[in-house]
This record gives sequence, C-alpha cells and structure tokens, in this order.
Amino acid sequence: MGDAALIRESLATPECFAGLFDRHADEIHRYAARRLGPEGSTLADDVTAETFLVAFRKRTRYDQSRADARPWLYGIASNLISGHHRSEVRRLKALARYDREEDAGFEERSMERVTAYQLRPRLAAALAGLRPAERDLLLLVAWAELSYEEAAEALGVPVGTVRSRLSRTKDKLRRRLADK
Repeated sequence: MGDAALIRESLATPECFAGLFDRHADEIHRYAARRLGPEGSTLADDVTAETFLVAFRKRTRYDQSRADARPWLYGIASNLISGHHRSEVRRLKALARYDREEDAGFEERSMERVTAYQLRPRLAAALAGLRPAERDLLLLVAWAELSYEEAAEALGVPVGTVRSRLSRTKDKLRRRLADK
C-alpha cells in the first residue's frame, strides 16, 4: 500500500497512520540528526515526533495524487528544524573552528579522507553563511537525497526555483570554499 493510500485510509481509521510512521520515521530522524548535530540527538527525536504529529494533524490536506509522502514529511521536518536555525548556525560555526591535531596513523589514511577532513571546517563555515532557505534546499538534496521535484514539493516552491536556487547556492559555496 502506497503512502497516499495509507493517509487516505487514516482519515477513516487514524491508527493506519502508524504505517506511514513505520515506513519513514527512521529516514526523517537521520535527516534531523544530521541537521541538528550529535548534541541534538534528543532534539532529533523531538523533531521526528513533531514531524509526524504535524503530518497527522494536516493529513486531510495531503495531496492524494502524490504517492510518496517523503517530500511532504521532509518539508515539515525542515520547517521544524528552521525553528532551531540559530543553534544550527552556532553548531556549524563551532565546527568551522574545530581543528583536531593529526594522530599518529593519519598518514595511512586515504587522500580522499584527508581532503574531506581538511575541508570539513571550511564547509561548515560556508554552510553557516548560507541563508536558511539555501541551506534547507542544499541539505534536502545532498543529505536526504531528494530529487529536484521532491525538494520543490517539500519546500512548497516551483521546480524552477529549486533549480535556480540550488545552482546559485552551489556557486556561492564554491566561491566561499575557493576563497579560504
């Protein structure tokens, strides 16, 4: 049974909504945990629970022509996470300042891992410098692996806006990373 059918069935039998939770809660939680950081694991639990509570309350407004509810759920989660935007920016700025000393086995690591490790503080600083809408879109596509169409649905914007905003955001990140 697809997501739309579960939501439709939950209108008459609310317990059926649990199937949507079972199907997508882990994925939404992983996304929230990545956005909120390791110190926000309890907060990720809260965001996940609140995402499904909001979805349950708004299920009568769900577009039944959409078989996959993930973009809708990611949109709700992103809006809730935006409420925690200040702490996210503080976390990204702190991560940008993070500079761990190399350990003895560091030379044995692959060049790819070394490059990613070295880029991490710069990337965190660049992410912290993005507007919330830019960061939400980038992370929905990069971390949640939503398609442009799904990201557009999640954010309630046209696909063309997703394409242009994501292109500008990527350019902005490239410039910021090249400057450092």
